[in-house]
Amino acid sequence: MAMASDNTFEHGPSTLWLSPDIRLVYNSRTASSHPSGWLWATVQRFMTSPQNATVSANGQVSPDDLLRSGFERMKHNVLGRSFVPRKFYPRGARFEPAPEDAKIYIERLVVEEDSKNDLGDSERQDKSEAYTIEISEDGEALITIASPLGGLHALETFAQLFFAHSSPLSGSYTPYTPVLVKDNPSFQHRGLNLDISRNWISPADVKRTIEAMAANKLNRLHLHASDAQSWPLEIPALPALALKGAYSPDQIWHTEDLEAVQIHGTYFGVQVFVEIDLPGHTTSIGNAYPHLVTAMDVPWPKYALEPPSGQLRLNSTDVPPFIGTLLNDLLSRTSHYSSLFHLGGDEVNLNAYLLDPTVESSSREIIRPLLQAFIDHVISIATKYSLEVILWEEMVLDWDLIVPRNVIVQTWRGSNDNAIGSILNKGYRTLFGSNAHWYLDCGHGWFVDPEPSNPESPIKAPYLDHCNPYKNWRHMYAYDPVADIPQSQRHLILGGEAHLWGELTDSVNLDGMLWPRVAAAAEVMWSAPGKKPDESTTRRLADMRERLVMRGIRAGVVQMEWCLRYQGGCRL
Repeated sequence: MAMASDNTFEHGPSTLWLSPDIRLVYNSRTASSHPSGWLWATVQRFMTSPQNATVSANGQVSPDDLLRSGFERMKHNVLGRSFVPRKFYPRGARFEPAPEDAKIYIERLVVEEDSKNDLGDSERQDKSEAYTIEISEDGEALITIASPLGGLHALETFAQLFFAHSSPLSGSYTPYTPVLVKDNPSFQHRGLNLDISRNWISPADVKRTIEAMAANKLNRLHLHASDAQSWPLEIPALPALALKGAYSPDQIWHTEDLEAVQIHGTYFGVQVFVEIDLPGHTTSIGNAYPHLVTAMDVPWPKYALEPPSGQLRLNSTDVPPFIGTLLNDLLSRTSHYSSLFHLGGDEVNLNAYLLDPTVESSSREIIRPLLQAFIDHVISIATKYSLEVILWEEMVLDWDLIVPRNVIVQTWRGSNDNAIGSILNKGYRTLFGSNAHWYLDCGHGWFVDPEPSNPESPIKAPYLDHCNPYKNWRHMYAYDPVADIPQSQRHLILGGEAHLWGELTDSVNLDGMLWPRVAAAAEVMWSAPGKKPDESTTRRLADMRERLVMRGIRAGVVQMEWCLRYQGGCRL
């Protein structure tokens, strides 16, 4: 249960039980005064409900329906998917109330919106996710929220106060009453970047990931939806893209799949947005439209960082209308559910443009104005749909492109190049997530095989990958991207993302690659960076892992059970 460092969790020693017949009382403000940004706009205009919400003729869903959906999930998680916490206590210890003891039940949960929106810390960027929880010893339970999004977080925290009893049919209890929680996040963008292009990750896998994200109060899912290796997204205006660019016909995300994932995200408080990586990483476009791509079907090491090579031609008159058709199709749909679009912009290979008949040069002086015009074109299309654009740091730091001040520049390279500081000095908002700390794919070895005819192949024992070592959860938790940033610039740091690139990940090992490590990153983004992990962190994360497992997430182990049972026994 991550909380911001200056927020409150006060509790007592008394036990309450959750009634299977608990009722929700939701006292909401009027829709016209609602402040909750993208979530409210989505709920108001576009949602169709997966869980018995009443949908009006114009497609609107009320905040009452949204909160009731969250309330029903809370009930299901507490009464059907809580865990018995025996592994947190010594053998033979009594750790739960006796089943024959008298029980006091929480029969009603009141959720009230704070009409003044004065919850949370005034120093923080966005108070719409703030909430308080108050539970008395006699079973009165009150949640106060600033918006429905804060309500979803509050209901998740409420669920995490409860445990299952080991005696069959006894129900679920909290041992913490009376309880007072006051909570709001340190950063407004708390995300996961998930690569769905290099190996097949299904929409069902992503929905499951969204549910785990919501349990950890993450609120942005960045789908890296295209790359050199495959194009899994159906684009009805360009049907050949997925038909020829996907690995196979059954490895395509159809339009209804993407919409269903975005809707699922909204109901869990997670905004799902798409990255189309441009103009590099676009070889898969050439499977359908080879005249748009240069440096295809050539030995890749000189023309790309990984196979296969290929980039969009920068000076072709055919590329801009293609990009217009692609993005007008895609963004006209995704903008219903998200306020963001990521255009990529990383790892543009200069050598590839020696082979581009429209450029025939690797000179930065020649390529830069062409790249500027390309990026300007993409941003203009996204702006037409009122989307905030995100791009990777290279466009601003390496190429020195001029982009609008409302563009978000995402950093990723190392902890020693001061990318965040350089971007802030240019006046842009930014996201953190260094490959030295938050790259989840690192430390698993190369996906590249040694070339038998090359005795100087760099692929040799011990076969370490380019970003080793493995980023364990403690390393991720200790990441402090703002340590050297002046207070006067910190308002430009919107938050961050952990990254899972997909070279060695598919549906089978996805959960274990993500969890519990992403939960450690989630706590950093909610509670503020700058803390070192200790035993309390281990136990808190181990608790979260058990809850994820009970919810069907195949999360990895946080700690050896003996260490959890015998607190203090595994310190050094």
